[in-house]
Amino acid sequence: MKNFNRTKKILLATLCTVSTLNFPSLTADAKEYRSHTDTNTTIFDYIENRRRQRRQNALTEDQQKLLADIEEAKERLPGAIQEGERVPVAFEGDDMVYNAVTGEFVATGSVDIIQLDGRRFQSNEAHGNLKTQDVVVDGKAHMLQITQDAPRITLDGYNAVYNYGSGIGTMDSAKGKAGEYYVSGKRFEFYPDHVVIHDGSQTRCSAKNPDYSLTAERIEIFPNQIMRMYNVKFLIRGTVVGKKSYTERRLDSDDDFYFPRIGYNSDDGVYVEDTFAFPLLTNVEGILHPYIDSEHGIRSSAEILFNYGNFAATGMYGYYRDGNSNWLRKIPSLNLHYSGKIENLPLNYGVTYEVGKWKNNSVESLHQEIEFALGHDPIIFPGNFYLLLTTSYKITDENVRTEGIGDSRVRGWNYSATFAKEFDEKFAAFLRYEYTKNNSQNSLFDFDLDSFSKKFLTGASYQLTDKDRFVVGLKFDADSGKLEDADYYWYRDLHCSTAILRWRDKRNKFEVHWQFTPW
Repeated sequence: MKNFNRTKKILLATLCTVSTLNFPSLTADAKEYRSHTDTNTTIFDYIENRRRQRRQNALTEDQQKLLADIEEAKERLPGAIQEGERVPVAFEGDDMVYNAVTGEFVATGSVDIIQLDGRRFQSNEAHGNLKTQDVVVDGKAHMLQITQDAPRITLDGYNAVYNYGSGIGTMDSAKGKAGEYYVSGKRFEFYPDHVVIHDGSQTRCSAKNPDYSLTAERIEIFPNQIMRMYNVKFLIRGTVVGKKSYTERRLDSDDDFYFPRIGYNSDDGVYVEDTFAFPLLTNVEGILHPYIDSEHGIRSSAEILFNYGNFAATGMYGYYRDGNSNWLRKIPSLNLHYSGKIENLPLNYGVTYEVGKWKNNSVESLHQEIEFALGHDPIIFPGNFYLLLTTSYKITDENVRTEGIGDSRVRGWNYSATFAKEFDEKFAAFLRYEYTKNNSQNSLFDFDLDSFSKKFLTGASYQLTDKDRFVVGLKFDADSGKLEDADYYWYRDLHCSTAILRWRDKRNKFEVHWQFTPW
């Protein structure tokens, strides 16, 4: 071969331009764990999700090595990389052949190609053209991306073709991880503004045979966190439990998971519930909440949701259940909600108005409720101390339709202050004071209410083993000092799902909940 130079290792400093694969940012907000509680132990969910976020943000050994190799390669450059210049690329191989005239190259034996903005290709053999900025791997390829303002990507596949100048490439029979998602597909296509996966799957279950997954003939992932999936199948333990011709979802939404929730409690017996969402019009979707338990049979609900920016309007019809197995029928009800953040301040606000016919047993009423709420962003002090502050003003009007019961109105302020401490990766505790104007003594419906207004709550969480966490939550009537609720939890990690056992000591009730987990 004419004009070819043979060497063990070479550094090519100006031959490739910046390009980003542009996977969306797959953050922890996509699906967070939430517990069942009446003693405010959800604060531990916040702490556990922060811990999970720290674990996910930690660099793997492979990623740390890439960053170290990039720094080493930069030291060998003749000068600093100027903004707008082509990003340098370092090539290493046991044996390399390069034609300086045509730009063609062939590399064999432990080939390592590093683009200094944070990408790596590894294989046993690669070839291409440095002038056209093409790289081709005919066999097995390992790809790693850890670029700024983009999710971390790790893929292992075959027949990789990539052009650094255009940001267009392909890889066959690949699987790996994009952000928090484990992904696979017969063919990946990379474009500057999106990624296409053919005959692909995605899951957050890390098992070789995932407990749950979504598959599709075609998956399109865009930087604005939109995933479009065509001919979708929902699988649990490899069994198809649902199908859809098309679905479009936000990757940072709780609705990204299809899977049912199963459990048992002393009031309702064994239950199965699920949530199905489907588009109706632009910014309008229908939502079904099927619920079946062994004590009451079917008690489901349906909603139509209009969502535009910070505003949402929801029409509701059917049965709704609170944490104490109190049931309420809305036949129907309309909920209007507007929320936002006060500019340049760590304050969030919300306004909610609901009007509709409520029915509980034989009591019916035209229910109206308006609430103005204000909350501070979580205040995090050194040493993993957290302070959460909220307040609201609520007016509740009941125009009773049941003979012998008069109308009622409850209005007043609500507020809370929660102080929590994360002592280490295993132990956390909290204290909370809460005042709610509405209670079961002054309200028509005993739904999601205590019999007292002033509350003192406390609790602790301890991670005994990698798979077992224990939580206790206590609630006191602040006026009398009486212990009103005592909840004890055992969280058992079942790899890609979690079993939660809950003993409600003051109520002498037992619950078991089983749910898929997003990590």
